[in-house]
Amino acid sequence: MSTTQPNAGFHGAPQKPAASATPTAIPAIFSIGFRPFFVAGALFAGLGVPYWVWIFVGHGAAPPVFTPIAWHAHEMLYGYLAAVVTGFLLTAMPNWTGLPPLRGAPLAALFALWVAGRIAIAMAAHLDARMVAVIDVAFLAVVALVLARDVVRSKSWSNLSSVAVIAVFAGGNALCHWPPAWAADSAMGIGNATGVAAAILLISLVGGRVIPAFTRNWLAAHNPGRLPIQYSRFDSLVLAVGACTLIAWFVAPRASTVTGALALAGVLHGVRLTRWAGDRARREPLVLVLHVGYAFVPLGFLLLAASGVTSAIGESAALHAWTAGAIGVMTVGMMTRVGLGHCGRPLVADRFTQAMYAAVVLAALVRIAAGLLPPMTVALLEIASAAWMLALLGFVVRYGPMLLTPRM
Repeated sequence: MSTTQPNAGFHGAPQKPAASATPTAIPAIFSIGFRPFFVAGALFAGLGVPYWVWIFVGHGAAPPVFTPIAWHAHEMLYGYLAAVVTGFLLTAMPNWTGLPPLRGAPLAALFALWVAGRIAIAMAAHLDARMVAVIDVAFLAVVALVLARDVVRSKSWSNLSSVAVIAVFAGGNALCHWPPAWAADSAMGIGNATGVAAAILLISLVGGRVIPAFTRNWLAAHNPGRLPIQYSRFDSLVLAVGACTLIAWFVAPRASTVTGALALAGVLHGVRLTRWAGDRARREPLVLVLHVGYAFVPLGFLLLAASGVTSAIGESAALHAWTAGAIGVMTVGMMTRVGLGHCGRPLVADRFTQAMYAAVVLAALVRIAAGLLPPMTVALLEIASAAWMLALLGFVVRYGPMLLTPRM
């Protein structure tokens, strides 16, 4: 998707012919993937985080299948993030492959599968654990198959990397329901940690396609001069180092060599970000928010490396740099941009949208601080939760009506 027309490629390169217009008989909400998944995902996350804080302070209980922390991590990863990523990829893949998008009854069925997973987790106390696992894991497995089918049919093999990450994401969800995976020394468990790693890899892959493209388009029109550096071997090196480092983090998280690798990956991702000329696009919030979101990727690597050196920096701060920061800010930024472009609205972030951006960035920074300042954890969690709720429910209020009605 370019900054000027919804059917252009998400990464700025020439694409295959765009799919035909949506049949009028299909309800607007199921006319293309981002509509149901963005609205439902934002609503779920906007209510889910405050509910988790309510549980954390002792006023409720998480579903028995998980501990409170693991449930919170699982639902933000495999509930909220899975919905947003699915909506994004179902919208982007037709541009990348030239095939018609998933719409109508098949899209409604896929959305119902996501809803069924959230209900199964919530009702886990009354259902067989194996049934809960099958229902919950089925969604991402089907998404991976749908995307893989389009890649094979179109022979657009360059898009297999995104499909592979979704498959890893689905595998992480399966591990969440496998009791032996909880033997690891992690409050989240191996399954949720796999989801975080897959999310960072996906942000690195897709962010490297769309952020420079959006920045280049805006700069060419509004601020001629230095442009983002085109994808090169350096980007491939950064992705490879990041992927290998995340794998090593799983195998031996406390090893000194892994700590060094985490620091190196953080520096490389930081350098990669500077090559995209985000400083020259700071007057455009729709572009700037994506640069800010990506900045939390190197920050997470560096904080995780620091946590292996000093006990003053907890792993929680690093993980929330990736989750509340990279995932939270990037998803809000992409949902607003995709929503505006594909609904036929001007690509302009109004004051309400800018306030949403400020709220989600504040939520991320305060949540990271909560991991660094244990004596203030509860107060900071409440502040971060309130800011997060304002951002996500703000998206539902501001963008919900346009996503649920036909394109202008």
